[in-house]
Amino acid sequence: MPHDVQLIYFNAGGGHRSAALALQEVIALAHPDWAVTLVNLFEVIDSDRYYQKLTGFAPEDLYNLRLKRGWTRGLATELKLFQAMIRLTLPKLKKKMQSFWHKTRPQLVVSLVPNFNRVMYEALREEWPGVPYVTVLTDMADYPPNFWIEPNQGQFIICGTEFAASQAASLGYDADAIIRTSGMILRPSFYSKPCVDKPKRFAQWGLDPHRPTGLVMFGGHGSKDMLKIAKALPNQQLIFVAGHNIALAQKMAAQSVSSLHLVLGFTKDIDQLMQLSDYFVGKPGPGSLSEAVHMGLPVITFRNTATMPQERYNTTWVEQNQLGKVIASVSELPGAVDALLSELPKYHRHVQQMNNQAVFEVVDALGAIKAG
Repeated sequence: MPHDVQLIYFNAGGGHRSAALALQEVIALAHPDWAVTLVNLFEVIDSDRYYQKLTGFAPEDLYNLRLKRGWTRGLATELKLFQAMIRLTLPKLKKKMQSFWHKTRPQLVVSLVPNFNRVMYEALREEWPGVPYVTVLTDMADYPPNFWIEPNQGQFIICGTEFAASQAASLGYDADAIIRTSGMILRPSFYSKPCVDKPKRFAQWGLDPHRPTGLVMFGGHGSKDMLKIAKALPNQQLIFVAGHNIALAQKMAAQSVSSLHLVLGFTKDIDQLMQLSDYFVGKPGPGSLSEAVHMGLPVITFRNTATMPQERYNTTWVEQNQLGKVIASVSELPGAVDALLSELPKYHRHVQQMNNQAVFEVVDALGAIKAG
């Protein structure tokens, strides 16, 4: 069977693979005749594991370790060095991609990754000039130059915000090449919203179902800031999700600041936890913010020197749409929670006005592009 559609992702941060899986699931329902292949980019361009042999880490693992430890300061400088390395190795990387595409003969290539879109676009054009290339931003905005949107390429750019679409236009893309969706790609499970028995679930957890409850998350690897948040909010009912960070979950459980705090490890039921909560506290990741807002939760998020450069616009998006509070540090959190709870119905109205159907809109757009 030919590999009709290739969804290109990598595991740095988790959002790229999550978006690819979400698209694959919806495509299977909307276009069962398509043969869809998920392609881990690093398995193609570093198939001999040269980077891992040199450093002891796979590229994604080193990035994810930094997120887990909270070592996000200085990433803007490191990004420029990483992009310079890509430019220096461009011919070699292109040959790797051309060899891969020569063997797999795709009919549509969809990039869900930043930084490598010049490499992949040029390689595809040289190997199969007529095959459409699409970049789907999994961030709310580009971080130019040479991050998501490369200038003046003959490809399609799918953007989840008006700001990202304006960035694409400023780089030479015309209206036909820019496809605007209503938000970031979410997993289909976020649209099913099954009925969850809140009183029963909260009784199992020892929590009060009538008390406002905050959901505290910092991506799939948690953050040491969650320990500070627990200490700062001993009188607020909170559900902490430490994700894959077992050591953090153990520290939080041992800390035992308040009986109002529940600590969970990794769970696939984030959509259900959001249904059971009243507001969200966490870093300004495009996925977690979009999931929270889609599930009706106002958000409290952070903007400071540790905020990753590609996520800084996300805090502006929160402020412009009046979806919650943006603060600089945990020390401001008690006041922000009090202020949010005092106007919770107003913030709930604002988040309910957002109608994110992006995963379905992207699949519709890919169908139109593939049909030519």
